[in-house]
Amino acid sequence: MYDRGSGPPLIVIPGVQGRWEWMKPALDALSRRCRTISYSLCGDFGSGMRVDRDLGFERYLRQLDAIVDRTRAQRPAICGVSYGGWIALRYAATRPEQVRALILVSAPAPGWAPSSRQRAYISRPWLSAPAFVAAGPFRVWPEIRAALPERGARLRFAITHGFRVISAPMIPSLMAARVREEQALDFRPDCSLVRAPTLIITGEEGLDSVVPVHVTRQYRRLIPGSRYEMMRGTGHIGLVTQPDRFADLVSEFVHADDHRLDGS
Repeated sequence: MYDRGSGPPLIVIPGVQGRWEWMKPALDALSRRCRTISYSLCGDFGSGMRVDRDLGFERYLRQLDAIVDRTRAQRPAICGVSYGGWIALRYAATRPEQVRALILVSAPAPGWAPSSRQRAYISRPWLSAPAFVAAGPFRVWPEIRAALPERGARLRFAITHGFRVISAPMIPSLMAARVREEQALDFRPDCSLVRAPTLIITGEEGLDSVVPVHVTRQYRRLIPGSRYEMMRGTGHIGLVTQPDRFADLVSEFVHADDHRLDGS
């Protein structure tokens, strides 16, 4: 688990790969601005929580309840990254009194469906894993090139991020099961139940090869009063290619809401 920094608490939920380590540059940047907490999703290595099939998607909410209790984070802001956005959304909808702010980062909106390529990975996760890993650099290279104009910076990022991914391996079958489970649920009613101030962040259209930007932008309509910010020159992984820029956006929103709660 990751728990560093001081100030208003912010819990960051990872994407479908389930590992907080993949987001470490963003977490480190955020921890210099507020208390930042993150964790691995249940079932993943180091999560400390097994997958309870009987609970279904509810297990992710109970895991987040346990994280809040363990860290004694009083009314934290909840930030969901990509798949983690589903968890953050439902948590904010079902526990409105416990969430001071909601941040959705490149998160699929209700009605999103996997692409044909993604469906192929989901149908045979272990057999598809080598192709998925091999294609990874090609999927994200256009956004790395846009986010990091200097060749040396690109090379350093590719090496360090590759090392992070290798050091915190994903579990393909668990990733596939998460997507299949989400596809069977309807998150549209959750949007109307959100009471917390909400920030929606995406990269630039055409640079996100995982969740199309226009899909995430639907939350502007679905969550009344939500605010939207685009990180230009980035795509799905802007939080790690440009962590300080990402942290500025998120921490400004969290601190602004903190001031509202204080009445200042």
